Amino acid sequence: MYEAGIPCLWMRGGTSKGAYFLAEDLPADPSERDRLLLSIMGSPDPRQIDGIGGADPLTSKVAILSKSSRADADVDYLFLQVFVDRALVSDAQGCGNILAGVGPAAIERGLVTARDGETEVRINMVNTGEVAVARVATPDGRVTYRGETEIAGVPGKHAAVPLLFANIAGSMCGALLPTGNAVDVIDGIEATLIDNGMPCVILRASDFEVSGNETRDDLEANADLKARVEAIRLRAAPMMNLGDVSEASVPKMVLVSAPTAGGAISTRSFIPHRVHASIGVFAAITVATATRLKAGPAAALASQPEGGVYHIEHPTGSMEVFLDLDGEGNVKGAGSIRTARKLYDGRVFPAE
Repeated sequence: MYEAGIPCLWMRGGTSKGAYFLAEDLPADPSERDRLLLSIMGSPDPRQIDGIGGADPLTSKVAILSKSSRADADVDYLFLQVFVDRALVSDAQGCGNILAGVGPAAIERGLVTARDGETEVRINMVNTGEVAVARVATPDGRVTYRGETEIAGVPGKHAAVPLLFANIAGSMCGALLPTGNAVDVIDGIEATLIDNGMPCVILRASDFEVSGNETRDDLEANADLKARVEAIRLRAAPMMNLGDVSEASVPKMVLVSAPTAGGAISTRSFIPHRVHASIGVFAAITVATATRLKAGPAAALASQPEGGVYHIEHPTGSMEVFLDLDGEGNVKGAGSIRTARKLYDGRVFPAE
């Protein structure tokens, strides 16, 4: 059926990589579509040797694009996480890193007409129902990936892709604090259950007898730590209106500690069973928001910046996000600056 292959853009978005497809090129039935994507990525297999996935959750992602069904957006963007070693495709969350490539991809695929200089692309994030605005550099009416912006975890300099978000509080949980509390105690551990674009459980690293400065490999090798974190995740999820998440990739579990490199706070995030090499955009925004909750575990560890620009430290550097605050210090909106790059444009051939 797919002897001629399927049109595919393979792009880096932020600190992730993924396959960008037009919805019209994939099956409309979700079950059939997911089986196809597992074949394309080479899952389930720890090496994804028979597909284009990179044997890591950060490089096994999919964006499905179409003309928007909404009057207030240009493009519909559905994010799918293709698990590496399990036959599972999840739409239970969005992805702010892959989002960075949606604006450029939409222009490349003719869903949006570029302007000379800069093109604003309004993106309906189908997973959450919110709209993001991406600003894409388009000199002479064409996307350029060349620029002077650096982001931690990506070598070199590239064109900036500013991303702006509003009304993302409670994106999946229905409220910024789904339990109504800045602090809940689960298995004897204080936690902030919060969703400002990404459901997260914020925990002090020190409560797990770790510093929060460990490498990704060190944390992944700590079986006791991973078991404790997962037990809390499974208990926290129903409290966050997420139900049974044993087969889902949310909520994200974030261990926080005091910053060590001049940032606002240091993080180590579980996504949920692997340790993130950096941190997701929406998770970083959610962590920054959590630092403003005086009773929460993050507040006492954080260094509050001036001007609302937060550098969220992670294993490979830091991510810059900003919070738009009102006169009382409440969060009205948020944003981040990412980069993206087209890696190849061609056809991908599934095994089936």
